[in-house]
Amino acid sequence: MAKAIALFSGGLDSTLAILALLKQGVDVTAITFLNNFGCNIGDKSSCSKDPFSASIKFGFQVKLAHLSGSFIEIVKNPKFGHGRNMNPCIDCRILMLKEAKEMMRMTGADFLITGEVLGQRPMSQRRDTFPLIDREADVAGYVLRPLSAKHMKPTIPEEKGIVNRELLYDFSGRSRKPQMALAKEFGLTDYAAPAGGCLLTDPIYAYRLKELLKHCNNPDYTDINLLRLGRHFRLADRCKVIVGRDSEENQEMLSIAGAEDWKMKVIAYGSPITVIRGNFDNEALSLAASLCARYSDGKHLPEIDVTVFRNDEHFILKAKPADNKTIEFYRIEKKTADTCHVSELLKN
Repeated sequence: MAKAIALFSGGLDSTLAILALLKQGVDVTAITFLNNFGCNIGDKSSCSKDPFSASIKFGFQVKLAHLSGSFIEIVKNPKFGHGRNMNPCIDCRILMLKEAKEMMRMTGADFLITGEVLGQRPMSQRRDTFPLIDREADVAGYVLRPLSAKHMKPTIPEEKGIVNRELLYDFSGRSRKPQMALAKEFGLTDYAAPAGGCLLTDPIYAYRLKELLKHCNNPDYTDINLLRLGRHFRLADRCKVIVGRDSEENQEMLSIAGAEDWKMKVIAYGSPITVIRGNFDNEALSLAASLCARYSDGKHLPEIDVTVFRNDEHFILKAKPADNKTIEFYRIEKKTADTCHVSELLKN
């Protein structure tokens, strides 16, 4: 029996690509690559309603592999550049195919499968980039893209008769209607609406990441994971504050923040969790407390008690809730003309 390794996000396209080859009797093992910027497997709203439901229903194995160490380097310095934001899409595909090639070698698989569709993504899913990606990953001829195969040259498994090209597809463009029709044909019902891509394609997240890398060339897991939560403020080159926006974020921030990080909360009123990271002095600590107070339900008071805690340590700071100018000055966000003007005034 022919064997293949499939790149599997849990989304509609990658699932359909696998089902198309299962239909031809190919033994498919799926590999899901994890990184700190992609879909959260535990979040069923991100990739699919349940990333593993299709594997259970249709009978293929899914293996997980983490790319965090290698991936951060290509995010910082991609050979083929970033997309509109911080997404190194071409370098990302190359890295995943290199890893999949190693798995193909170890398992004795015959070829690789991806769910890519010609013309669906502007950077990495073009007619000219597919051959480039395959060459760079040293898998030229071995990557089958079943959903768009009829728009491309036959691959080695097709030429060898392992795969019947006539049973593959000619999808192209951004419309998902052909995929949805095929899903119905296959009996695939548990899939989410198509997402916009990984976190690196989000302009707010990408801006925060650029700002982080400007101040810290080697961010750790905590730095990266906090980027998607809360409101972010830069108090100094090595000092940053993150203020939660709701109870769910508060809990997640507490679980992600390091044991060495100081946290803040207004006990007497509804309050965000506030995390202060890096090197800070008493002035920065007081400013962080004022930000915590500003976003609490006690923001109308002239002064409020803010509890500062870490592990079994805690103490109280009296803080005046920060005003709008202070927030605009320190908040990490793309500045509009108005906020830039405010920042310049505050500098003078």
